[in-house]
Amino acid sequence: MADAPYPVFVEEGELAGPHGPLGVRCYRLPEPGRIWSGLVWMHGGGFAFGDLEMAEADWFARRMASAGVAVVSVDYQLAPWRALGALRSVEPPEKEGSAHYPVASEEVGFAYEWANSSTEMGVPSGGWSIGGASAGANLAAGAAMRLRDRGGPIPRSLVLAYAVLHALPQPLAAELAAKVGRLEPQSVLTDELWRAMSVNYVGGAELLSDRYAFPGGHDLSGMPPTMILNSDADTARGSGQRFAAELAEAGVDVWQVLEPGTVHGHLSRADSAPALRSVSRVCQWLRLL
Repeated sequence: MADAPYPVFVEEGELAGPHGPLGVRCYRLPEPGRIWSGLVWMHGGGFAFGDLEMAEADWFARRMASAGVAVVSVDYQLAPWRALGALRSVEPPEKEGSAHYPVASEEVGFAYEWANSSTEMGVPSGGWSIGGASAGANLAAGAAMRLRDRGGPIPRSLVLAYAVLHALPQPLAAELAAKVGRLEPQSVLTDELWRAMSVNYVGGAELLSDRYAFPGGHDLSGMPPTMILNSDADTARGSGQRFAAELAEAGVDVWQVLEPGTVHGHLSRADSAPALRSVSRVCQWLRLL
C-alpha cells in the first residue's frame, strides 16, 4: 500500500459495546486544527467476511484521514460464513463469526454515538457522518434509521458505497445487465448469493422485511443527506439506484455517483485510479454539507 499524502495517526481501541467488547480503529491527522469532518466507517464482506485490515477499510480510512476527515473504522461482529462459503468455495476467514442480526447493526449505531460524543478525535461538533461499503453500507443506513426513530443523534450524512440495501436483488436495467453479463462469475453478486447472504445475516427469511436490517423499501423520511457511490458493472448498483429514488421520493437530499469502469468492491483496489477518484468524491461530498 502506498503511503498516504500526509502522516496519519492510527490508534486501536475497544469499546464496551452493546454485545460485548467492540473493536474500533481511529485514524486522524496529528494536528487537530486540520481535521474538518468525521466518518464512522464499516467494511463490507457479505456480513460474514472482512476485517479492519482490508483495503476497503484501512487504505480508505488512511486516505480520508490524510485529507482531514477523522475516521472510526468499526470491527463489528460477523455473521456465520459457511452458508456463503459453500456457494463460492471460499476458505474460512481467520476470524469466524456467529452473530446474526441485530448484533452488528446495533454495534454500528453504538460506535456512531460514541464517536459523536467524543472530543478526542478533533472533529467539530455535529461533524460526524456514517457510512460503509457493500454490507457495511447497509449497516450504516440501518443504524441511521434506528437513530432517526429514537430521536437522534442523527448523523450529518450517510456515505454508501456499492451498497446492499434491499433484502433481495433489484431489477437491472438492460445496460447494467449487459455489463454484468460480461463479467467473470466470481465477480458477480448473483441472485442466489444475494438471497443467501441476506438470510444468513438475519438468521431467517422471516426477518428479511425488518426495516433496520434492510432499509430499502421502507419509510426514509427524515434520513440524513446521503451520498450513494455505485460501482459500474455491479448488481448492487440496482439496489443503490433504487435507494436513491426512494430517498428522493421521501424528500431526502441525495447525491448519486457512478464510478466508471469498476466492479463491486472497487475501494479494495488500493491506489487504483477509480478508488482514488472515489476518495476524492467522498471528500467533495463532505465539504458540500
